[in-house]
Amino acid sequence: MVTQPAEKMRYLSELTVFQDLTPREMEELNRITTMSTVPRGRVFYRPEEPGEVLFILKEGRVQLYRISPEGKKLVITTLGPHTLFGEMALLGTKMHNTFAEAVDDCLICVMSRTDLERLILNKPQVALRLLEITGKRLREAEERLENMAFKGIPARLASLLLRLAEEQGSNEIVGLTHQDLAESVGTYRETATQVLNELKSQGLIEIGRKRIKILDMEGLAEVAES
Repeated sequence: MVTQPAEKMRYLSELTVFQDLTPREMEELNRITTMSTVPRGRVFYRPEEPGEVLFILKEGRVQLYRISPEGKKLVITTLGPHTLFGEMALLGTKMHNTFAEAVDDCLICVMSRTDLERLILNKPQVALRLLEITGKRLREAEERLENMAFKGIPARLASLLLRLAEEQGSNEIVGLTHQDLAESVGTYRETATQVLNELKSQGLIEIGRKRIKILDMEGLAEVAES
């Protein structure tokens, strides 16, 4: 299923990265990009696939992950609406050995590297906004690496829950299984479940099916810093 051109045009015009474009430039951007739906659970990018493209996520969530030689899945990040990602050296987000999977039904816009480079040459403001996105993503990656290196599983999980709550704009985190959370902090599902139950017994969270409600933000933040 592909969205109508007018709908795609409206969405692209709402993105911060393209807000400096003129109406004529927006029409050209609309022409060179494609937008389609990706059903939940589909892996739509694999390491062996050729070509460099920029993905722009309009709706839904996408999980980027790698598979170790032993077959263990390590989630790099879970992206929400209005984020950019792809096999793009320009964005500092090379997807070597990386899979992209739709966590929900997604609406995704795709743009080739060649077209993006042409756009940047004609409109340097786009490059500046891409640099802002890259800088933010690098800071987040550094924070996750620091957590993995120096914090225990409870602190990692608490940090993850706080970050997800901020991203979802709610103290209730929905749509993620214990397996998803475990893979995001580099541990096993059984360990993640045990730690979540401990946080629940402390009155910090409430656990449901693919739903975690944070009851005590301050208390969870203390665990995250421990």
